[in-house]
Amino acid sequence: MDRNPRRWWILVVLCLSTLVLVIDNMALNVAIPPLTEDLGATAQDIQWILDSYILVFAGLLLTAGSLSDRFGRRKVMIIGLALFGVASMAATFAGSPGMLIAARAVMGIGGALVLPSTLSILITVFDEDERPRAMAAWGVVSMVGLVGGPIAGGVLIAHFWWGAVFLINVPVAAVSILAAATLMPESKGPWRKPDPLGMVLSVVGMVALVWTIIEYPKNGMDARTLVGGAVALAALAGFVFWETRTDSPMVPLSLFRDRDFAGGSLSLTLVEIGNGGLLLALTQYLQFVLGYSPMKTGLSFIPVAVAALLFNGLGASLVGRLGNKATAVIGLLVVAAGFGTLATVAPGDGYWPVAVGLFLMGAGSGLSMPATIGALMGAVPAEHAGVGSALNDTIQQAGAALGVAILGTVLTSAYGSAMPSEAPEQARRSIGDALAIAARTGDANLVHQARDAFTTAMGTTFLASLTGVVAATALALFVLRGRGTDTGAPAPEADADAPAATVQA
Repeated sequence: MDRNPRRWWILVVLCLSTLVLVIDNMALNVAIPPLTEDLGATAQDIQWILDSYILVFAGLLLTAGSLSDRFGRRKVMIIGLALFGVASMAATFAGSPGMLIAARAVMGIGGALVLPSTLSILITVFDEDERPRAMAAWGVVSMVGLVGGPIAGGVLIAHFWWGAVFLINVPVAAVSILAAATLMPESKGPWRKPDPLGMVLSVVGMVALVWTIIEYPKNGMDARTLVGGAVALAALAGFVFWETRTDSPMVPLSLFRDRDFAGGSLSLTLVEIGNGGLLLALTQYLQFVLGYSPMKTGLSFIPVAVAALLFNGLGASLVGRLGNKATAVIGLLVVAAGFGTLATVAPGDGYWPVAVGLFLMGAGSGLSMPATIGALMGAVPAEHAGVGSALNDTIQQAGAALGVAILGTVLTSAYGSAMPSEAPEQARRSIGDALAIAARTGDANLVHQARDAFTTAMGTTFLASLTGVVAATALALFVLRGRGTDTGAPAPEADADAPAATVQA
């Protein structure tokens, strides 16, 4: 494979395109209070403003990956960036909750088109020697966005207005489009028959699954949740049945027969489930227990980003020396140590144990992610790079959503159990309610009880997260191959006669 002389500039564009998606979602959380007041949004409106993006995004990822393989990864990414930029402009000047919800849904379409294309372009531009370093740089973007999003949102809102968190996307999308059109080669897979039924089943199944996961913590097993779960199960089961029998599947499910792909996928899912409770629990701990402002809370996550930046390069170099398996196991053990540290935090410990735990998690992620994603994508044939990237993204999105739902339930239940039985019933529902009651009544003892109970519940939640990461470590140890495989591996035997993937300048 001849090395593209502009490959590192291309990587900058890919990272910038990914970063704008991550920062936008994190910054929105900071913008919720002012936009609620300005637009007169109800609690239900706010829920839909947040959920409309993720429902569309998760539902379209597999279809978007398939479209990028068929019509060109650069082309699909540019279309996605254009949609994301235009919808961001619409969100900036939305005059009602309905307009903002609609704009967020279109942003979800754009994000779904962009994200699978970035990783698939990366693996076609870089050869197997440089790919681990490129993947490490691409992977750390999410961690930087995780921390930078709330900080950027806080700064923009402090100096401008809530619409600025969307307006900032527009120039970034424009620059990315121009750079992509100028610098990137086009690449696509061989021609295949369309699979419209597979696309419909995947969209319906993923939307229903994510919707059910979002609704369950709020409504339990009510009629809507049961119907949503049944639709998700039926559609996804139908999708698997159809994809294993059609002559031209949208998603080559035979990939899961490969140890590296299956092991990498399941490991990532378990890690994302474990990570699901991190922001949920820690943001409340920092604000309600330690009394931090939203801005200071965002700054408190800097150790994760710093450690990820420091250790991503090391992780990429270890892949070349030790292989994907050993590097992934080492990194996941460090992540587990981070969760173990966070699980031991006591109410009077202050911030430093949290900082140590976050640093360990960032270091472990920096070590393990290049190896895990490298193993997963190494099993994907070049002609399926787009849909393989979409599978990776879908797995992580589903894992993160499951993690928030499962660990959110653990956190709430553990908090209620840790609160004294004589505490007011509403105070046992959440620490926010407890502190609000204490502020009205002047009950200092209730404040102390709520903070102790929440810290105990947080420890229980992080022990559950630790269990997920330990399971991911075991999977990596026993399922992944001992050495890394080349990304962009040859197609499976069934596709041996398919024409080669095309790359165009």
